[in-house]
Amino acid sequence: MPSSLKFDFTNMQSFIRSGDLSKIQRKIDDAHTQLIDRSGPGSSFLGWLDLPFQKNEAIEPIIRLAEEIRANHAALVCIGIGGSYLGARAVIEAIQPTGGSEIYYAGHQIDSDHLIDLMNALKHKPFYINVISKSGTTLEPSLAFRYLHQLLTSRPELTANKSHVIATTDRSKGLLKEYADSKGYRTLIIPDDVGGRFSVLTAVGLLPIAASGIDINELIAGAREMAECATSSDIEKNEVYMYAALRNLMYEQGKRIEILANFKPAMHYIGEWWKQLFGESEGKNGKGLFPAAVDFTTDLHSLGQYIQDGVRNILETFLIVEQSKHKLHVPADEQNLDQLNYLSGSDLDDINHKTYLGTASAHLDGGVPNMTISLPASTPHSIGQLLFFFEKAVAISGYLLGVNPFDQPGVEAYKKNMFKLLGKPK
Repeated sequence: MPSSLKFDFTNMQSFIRSGDLSKIQRKIDDAHTQLIDRSGPGSSFLGWLDLPFQKNEAIEPIIRLAEEIRANHAALVCIGIGGSYLGARAVIEAIQPTGGSEIYYAGHQIDSDHLIDLMNALKHKPFYINVISKSGTTLEPSLAFRYLHQLLTSRPELTANKSHVIATTDRSKGLLKEYADSKGYRTLIIPDDVGGRFSVLTAVGLLPIAASGIDINELIAGAREMAECATSSDIEKNEVYMYAALRNLMYEQGKRIEILANFKPAMHYIGEWWKQLFGESEGKNGKGLFPAAVDFTTDLHSLGQYIQDGVRNILETFLIVEQSKHKLHVPADEQNLDQLNYLSGSDLDDINHKTYLGTASAHLDGGVPNMTISLPASTPHSIGQLLFFFEKAVAISGYLLGVNPFDQPGVEAYKKNMFKLLGKPK
C-alpha cells in the first residue's frame, strides 16, 4: 500500500549532477544495511524502529490513564525538555483535537514569568502532572517539577490518593524513578533503547497526546504504514531515502542550512520537533546541515528576503497540508476599495496553496533547491506517517555523514559550565 504522504523533488532536478544518484545509492545501501542489521553506530538505540509495531497491550495502560484524566475534567501538565515534550506538543498542535484535556507544558525553559503565569492558570483547576525524564537530573524540568509539585500538594483534594503525579522515566534507575517510588507515584517507562528525540511513540509522547483527545492507535497506524512503505534501499522506490539522499547531495555541494517551511500555523511545532531531531542527530564532528524552521507566509515578510537573495548556502523543504478542517471563501464587497473582488468566492486554502507554489518557484529561480512533503490533512494517521518519515530519514542521513545519529555529546557542554557557575556540589 503506498503512503498517502507525497514527496516531490521536481525543484531539485537542476541541482542533481550526472551520476549523483547512482553514486549516493551505493552509500545508501551501506547505511540501510547498518540500520536494518543494527550494526551501525548507536545500534543500542534503535528501539524506535519497532514502535510502529508495538502491541495493543503496551498501549492500553496509556489509553486508560488518559481516559482517567479526561474523565476527571483535569488538565495535564507535561514537564520535560527536548524530546520529552516536543513530540507530544508537535502532534497535539498539528492536529488540534477537541474534547480532550487541556495540555500545558513546563520545564523546557528557566523563566520565572512563564512559570508564574502557568501556576496562576492552574491555581483553581484540577490537574495532573506528568514529569518526563529518563535520569531525573536535567535542571529545567527538575526545577519546574519542584514548583508545580508544591502547587499540587497544596491542594489536598488533588493528592489524596497520590494519583495526580505520573513519572515517565527509566524502568529501574535514576533520581526520578527513586523519587516516584518513594512517594508511591505511578510510573510509565521510557524504553532503554529509545533516545529522547525518537520517543514520541513511547509513553513520553503518547500519554499527553491521548489525554488531549487524539486517537493514538491511528497515530501509530500511520507510522506503521510509513515503516512498511520505506523498506527498500532503492531510493527510486523509497521516498524516505530519496529525501535523505538529496539533502546529503546538497550538503556535498556546499549547502549548509536546511529550512523546513510550512504554510499552516498549526505545523509550527512540527518544525520545532524536526529541528531537534535533525540538529541533535547530525550536528557532530564539524558536520551537518543546520536545521531552521519558518512559518510562511508570515516569515516571507522577514526571512523571505534573505532566502530569496542572501548567501546561496540554503536548501529548502516545504511541508504542506493539503486540506484544512474548515472552508473559508473570500466574500464580495460592493465598493471593492481593497481591490480584492478578483478573489471573491475563492477558497482561502487555494490562495494559500498558490502562494506556496509561487514561493517555491521564486526561491528556485533565486538559486535555492527545494523539495516538498505533502500531507492530505492534519490527521493522526498522516502525522504518524510524517513522524516516522523524518525519524528514518535522519538515521540514514546521519550514517551517510559518518556520524552516530543517536547520541548527543555536545548537549552536556553547557550543563557542565552551568552547574559550575551555580556551585553544584560534586
